[in-house]
Amino acid sequence: MDTQQLVEFVRQRGLAVVATRDAYGEPQAALVGVAATAEGEIVFDTLTSSRKYRNINSHSRVALVIGWDDEVTLQCEGLADLPLGEDLVRCTTAYFEQYPDGRERAASPDIKHVRVRPRWLRYSDYRPDSFTIEEFELP
Repeated sequence: MDTQQLVEFVRQRGLAVVATRDAYGEPQAALVGVAATAEGEIVFDTLTSSRKYRNINSHSRVALVIGWDDEVTLQCEGLADLPLGEDLVRCTTAYFEQYPDGRERAASPDIKHVRVRPRWLRYSDYRPDSFTIEEFELP
């Protein structure tokens, strides 16, 4: 899977489950709306009062599962951060293209945008006519 295929997959699905871990190392998961930048970064927004926000500030390694319809899914592991400056502009531009209503939420100081830079992917297509499982390491 190349960057363009990753971007298309994320943009077509728009939802993911993000897994983080709390200060004690306990796992936590949440459904989030996701977008992708042209560079293959995955972006979502969150409240600063959410568990995932606190968790990401403590442990930047996260996992995502994107897509589950039609037995096709993408597992992703990577590093999450809160982009600033030009990175934030690029990430929010992609997010607002996917979720125009995100502009209203972003007006709140309690909303932050999270960027995930994937390092490992596993694409799985469990449909009988196209069964495929592929893993990818990213720089």
